[in-house]
Amino acid sequence: MIWLTWRQFRTQAIVVYTALAGFAGVLLATGPHLPRLHAAVGSSFVQLVSGSDYDLYLCGSLLVRALPAVIGIFWGAPLVARELEAGTHRLVWNQTVTRTRWLAAEFALAGLAAVAATGLLTLAVSWWCNPIDQALDDGSGPGPGFIPRLSPMMFDSRGVAPIGYAAFAFALGAAIGVVVRRTVPAMAATLAVFAGVETAMSMWIRPHLIPPTRVTVPVTADNLQGLRNGGLSVDLGHHGAWFVSQQTLDAAGRPVPVPPSFFDCMQSGAGIRRCGAELARQGYQQEATYHLAGHFWPLQWAQTGLLLALAVLTTGLCFWWTRRHVS
Repeated sequence: MIWLTWRQFRTQAIVVYTALAGFAGVLLATGPHLPRLHAAVGSSFVQLVSGSDYDLYLCGSLLVRALPAVIGIFWGAPLVARELEAGTHRLVWNQTVTRTRWLAAEFALAGLAAVAATGLLTLAVSWWCNPIDQALDDGSGPGPGFIPRLSPMMFDSRGVAPIGYAAFAFALGAAIGVVVRRTVPAMAATLAVFAGVETAMSMWIRPHLIPPTRVTVPVTADNLQGLRNGGLSVDLGHHGAWFVSQQTLDAAGRPVPVPPSFFDCMQSGAGIRRCGAELARQGYQQEATYHLAGHFWPLQWAQTGLLLALAVLTTGLCFWWTRRHVS
């Protein structure tokens, strides 16, 4: 069974692993100078990060985020759906191979290859980006264009989170393929469901996996940054933190929208500092809920554990459905 599975799967595996090897070679060739540069120049690191390094920073992060979805669509969804659609599964079952053994062989080889590919790419990208990520966390740079690793846009391209997504995407694609029994519809459904789970994880689940920090501070001339996401934003001095929400409070501690006096002040050309001082005089406060940069690894392990649990449940559904509903 292992040899048969390998023959069916080898083309996709060779293409992906060859591409990963090539990209890893680029990272290995260009990465060693970044920690030396950071150690040598300190806070001036941002000015000396080249445009080509920035392109690799973005490219690597995007590839890591995209790979689990690609695995679910092109490895997981066709894994069983292709066999059921063509009817070749009956030939295997008639050779004294049980359904459970057949499916286990498919999952063992392709699933482990998917998780390993994602793990290797994530390791290479995280290693290359580490000097930049650390500079963002400690506030020494880089600056515009670089995103803290705890932010929703970057979190899923670092650490162990992509491995959890890869395992879940593969199991999800295989399970949908077993139920739908047609390859192309299974691929489309896998993309839709995976995108929904990824969005829900980022927006509603991850912020609550560990307790966030919540503080209320007065709005001042020094900490007011302006408007963000339709509300006031203040700087609390926590570099690399992920601000889940901010809410403006009046002098009595009641939630309020952006004060009209702020817009009037800004339209007068007074400047952000004078407008912040005016809000401070009126007693406005800002309630902020956020995760510190140090929450990165606890959130990584909590999210990955949740995704692996979903992968196990989805795999169990796949085996159960194959035994009960596939003929």
